[in-house]
Amino acid sequence: MVVLILTTVPDDASGETLARTLVEERLAACVNLHGPMTSLYRWNGVVEREAERQLIIKTTSDRIPAVEARVRQLHSYDVPEFLVVPVATGGATYLSWVGEQTRAV
Repeated sequence: MVVLILTTVPDDASGETLARTLVEERLAACVNLHGPMTSLYRWNGVVEREAERQLIIKTTSDRIPAVEARVRQLHSYDVPEFLVVPVATGGATYLSWVGEQTRAV
């Protein structure tokens, strides 16, 4: 099953590094690194406002544990966002491509 994993990073450089690593290691077929956005959240009792980048990681459900481990290893945040969204349906050719690209060789 194809899934989308959402995470955020503080800047372009860390997003590029994470995205490239996941694709090169075949943990993700594709990672979208979105432009700057503003995030507001409560951390240690204080409302924070920070610029971040959203990453959308396209992978398969069997790769979730490995993706999570790699995100935690490479991420600068103490508690990185890691949300998994199942893909209910999609283009058969695209879904097949995601599966092929995330298979270990």
